[in-house]
Amino acid sequence: MTKNKQGEVAHFKRVVLLVLDSVGIGEMPDAAEFGDAGRDTLGHVAASRPLKLPHLVKLGLANIKPLEHLTPAEHPAAAYGKAALASPGKDTTTGHWEMAGLHIKVPFPTYPNGFPPEVMEKFERAVGRKALGNKAASGTEIIKELGAEHMKTGSPIVYTSADSVFQIAAHEEIIPVEELYRMCQTARELLTPPHQVGRVIARPFEGQPGSFTRTVRRHDYAIDPPEPLLMARLQEAGVFTFGIGKIYDIYCGQGVADHVKTKSNADGIAKTLAALEAHRAGLLFINLVDFDMLYGHRNNVEGYAQALEEADAGIGEMLTKLGPDDLLIVTADHGCDPATPSTDHSREYVPVLAYSPRLPGGVNLGTRRSLADIGQTIAENFGARVGFGTSFLPELTNQN
Repeated sequence: MTKNKQGEVAHFKRVVLLVLDSVGIGEMPDAAEFGDAGRDTLGHVAASRPLKLPHLVKLGLANIKPLEHLTPAEHPAAAYGKAALASPGKDTTTGHWEMAGLHIKVPFPTYPNGFPPEVMEKFERAVGRKALGNKAASGTEIIKELGAEHMKTGSPIVYTSADSVFQIAAHEEIIPVEELYRMCQTARELLTPPHQVGRVIARPFEGQPGSFTRTVRRHDYAIDPPEPLLMARLQEAGVFTFGIGKIYDIYCGQGVADHVKTKSNADGIAKTLAALEAHRAGLLFINLVDFDMLYGHRNNVEGYAQALEEADAGIGEMLTKLGPDDLLIVTADHGCDPATPSTDHSREYVPVLAYSPRLPGGVNLGTRRSLADIGQTIAENFGARVGFGTSFLPELTNQN
């Protein structure tokens, strides 16, 4: 055990919060209201073929609910359960903000028919270019459709999805990345209520017509959280916080003492392993985005399956670096079922696995009513509190 700056004892000196982006575990009761009836990311990927997930299964993944080809652990090494999204949404910002202790009551605006003229006209005047697209579309499909015209005209491609996003795609040789970033910053400043979307996203790509590929220099421009969330509360308590992947962008840096960006899940795992060596205390907060970005949105079931197996191997390496003062929590932020016709996020429960070498494991955490229970658990561990959520730390440590 260690103490925070108020002299309060922390049960765990270091907490590792690993978000497997979009790895949902079955539809929520209100899924039909979001057009997501029957969607089940983990369930459908597991049904597609036998998966090699020895470490996740050992922790208790298959104990949360039946998963085809996966046998539940007789003695799960972790506490296990699932969590609902209490907030009305199914996107990255909603999931991560709720995970950090915020219940969003009004959903971010979405634009299934594209952005209205008052938005687009302001944007085009501000950047000095006409835009192409302005519709809901798959990112890979819209650059196939409009990439050649973009290269001829220099017009940025603007599109959205079922989520609250304003995305700008541009070929790196036509609109340099730094200029694309400035366009996104401009859009972020212009998108005020009632058009305050959750994220503006730069989507640079390269190549020639017929063989365009998106590059790794994506950049997200979120909005500032409306109140101090988990990492800010931890900083107030003198706890070190480290973000890996898009964590810094999602929270606009709020409460993030240090961070690194990642190029892929493999890079995220490598940087997590390095962080485990470098930072022996505090919160390490990681997002592995490939599940969502590369496979869920592209209906690539096999790619999703392989990404799960690669992540499982990485988790196995992480487990070897954990000591008795460490707590690992593995979860997700929403679903993105690649086995259904939709390419959008899905309204699903997310898995929750909580493991420490000094805990006996096997605790059934049940169905948590909010992802905020994760944030409250971490906050309580370090002697802090967030605004929403019920801690399950007592269930882990038998401190009733």
